[in-house]
Amino acid sequence: PFEGVAWTPRPPQAPPQGCFACIAKPPALRQASPILSPSSAVYLMESKSCKGDSLRPAVPCKHSVEKKTMTNPTTVIEIYPDTTEVNDYYLWSIFNFVYLNFCCLGFIALAYSLKVRDKKLLNDLNGAVEDAKTARLFNITSSALATFCIILIFIFLRYPLTDY
Repeated sequence: PFEGVAWTPRPPQAPPQGCFACIAKPPALRQASPILSPSSAVYLMESKSCKGDSLRPAVPCKHSVEKKTMTNPTTVIEIYPDTTEVNDYYLWSIFNFVYLNFCCLGFIALAYSLKVRDKKLLNDLNGAVEDAKTARLFNITSSALATFCIILIFIFLRYPLTDY
């Protein structure tokens, strides 16, 4: 089927110029004619896969032009983080202080919750986040220990020690 077709080696070519985004995407091929003669088919087989061949036009890198124009920003906008996103666990701390104050852990959680509110007013976001984590830890500990003690009390009321 390929009688008379000769493969000729290509001359070495220089590496493509431009940024990675331009090199990675090959440019579109030009529309080939629908009827090919055998000699033009050989030409297409020889130069089909090279990025710098004559079928693909040389396109300058558009990204290098963009880099030149965007050298220094002229306007700087400072955006402060939203301090309302930090949870202070205030109601949970009050509940633990009033009802489940196991070993004064509810009081400590309430103190840290108030510190979170103060630091939010002062726009100290990092300090507010750290104190919120501490308040949550004390609230979890106080709630878990108090719940465990309440469960133990119900167990001992149901099954007194005199039965053993």
